[in-house]
Amino acid sequence: MERIALQKIIDWNNNKRKKPLIVWGARQVGKTYLVQELFAKTHYKNSYIYVDCKKEDEIREFCSKTANAEKIIEYISLRKGRQINEKTLLIFDEVQECPNIISSLKYFCQDFREIPVIATGSMVRIKLQRETHKRGSRENDKFLFPVGKINQITIYPMTFDEFLMNNNKMLYDVIQEAYEKRQPLEPQIHELAMEQIYKYLLVGGMPEAVEAYIDAGDLLEAREILKALYDNYLSDMELYQASQEAVLRSRVLFQNIYRELNKESRNFSPGLIEEKSKTRDYATAIQWLTMAHVVNQSFQLKEHITTPLIPDRESNFRLFLGDIGMFSYQSGINAASFVSSERDNTLSGIFFENFVANELVAKEHKLFYWRGKSSAELEFIIESNSKLYPLDVKKGRGTLNSLEKFANHNKFEYAIKVSRNNYGYDPGQKLLTVPFYFIPFVAKDLADGKFDRI
Repeated sequence: MERIALQKIIDWNNNKRKKPLIVWGARQVGKTYLVQELFAKTHYKNSYIYVDCKKEDEIREFCSKTANAEKIIEYISLRKGRQINEKTLLIFDEVQECPNIISSLKYFCQDFREIPVIATGSMVRIKLQRETHKRGSRENDKFLFPVGKINQITIYPMTFDEFLMNNNKMLYDVIQEAYEKRQPLEPQIHELAMEQIYKYLLVGGMPEAVEAYIDAGDLLEAREILKALYDNYLSDMELYQASQEAVLRSRVLFQNIYRELNKESRNFSPGLIEEKSKTRDYATAIQWLTMAHVVNQSFQLKEHITTPLIPDRESNFRLFLGDIGMFSYQSGINAASFVSSERDNTLSGIFFENFVANELVAKEHKLFYWRGKSSAELEFIIESNSKLYPLDVKKGRGTLNSLEKFANHNKFEYAIKVSRNNYGYDPGQKLLTVPFYFIPFVAKDLADGKFDRI
């Protein structure tokens, strides 16, 4: 399957001053497939060496005892029976099983920069944090992150544009062209595009679930895969956490994201999970889940916004699941709700809010929302080129009361209403309406500072 992140790795590879690359990301989001199948087999063919740190015990044991890049190169060359040089791509997968490899990247950068190296793995940051803060370790034994000696990218579940690119390339091209021309789709095509949105809300972006759906067109099979992945995420929390209390709190927090959002304020409320508990009781769990890219955190902004956008330490916040398919599975709503004629009445707005949150995060946006007085709120506030763009997410038409109240305190370029409605612009209200299927393109242009025309 095609992944947009492939271009980032190609750009890294073409950079003459490239450093060793670390590919971050949650479990099962397609890191290995991207690096080995899409990139290495195409751009290096038979000139790459793949090391699975989870399975290849001898290499893992050797690398755990030295950060010397020269020794590591020599050992792997002899073990694999292949010379490693500037034409050889060296891939270390599952590096959370051997954090010392991350440390060695400093010396790959300093002494063997001509050799392209990619390290991938899930839960890496959590494992590194534990190594760094390990009790009883001498200062010179603790793990040191190779600051300034690596390049980094983060891989997320497949976004809607990637889902559509693989599921219906012709429709993807039509949508992309309409966005670039800033024009609405024909009504019938608009409805086809919205059909894909609803299917994506159900299937989500985990590559295994997407592939199952595309291959067989079977939403139930994709749903079964999601269930297995969801359970695997819960199991992972046992492997990478320091205490049983942290494991239990992380699990119960993860399992209650839908409940937290499916209430009036949608702000995180620890009392909903555990009576009389406080937010600080869940601080470790929240940090764990966000570092693992399992959960995305959005911070509240107060009435008058200043730039750059910075979270208030005492601010309220919201949590979103990193994959919309898992969010839909966690909700317990029947899968038929997403494809029935009554879906607009059945599905609450939080499905679309979680969807938009993930699309923004995948394009490297930090999440913020705004709440004013009298329950006025806007789901997302984006800063691009030092300009503010409030995003209002509505599954239907909705009202503009919150935007009017926001405008009383803040200057903004123009507001963006993301909904199931077709594309349009109201210059009097400075309001741009974009359909849900445009949001991946909008998010990218905002991230690149190119959202300068309507």
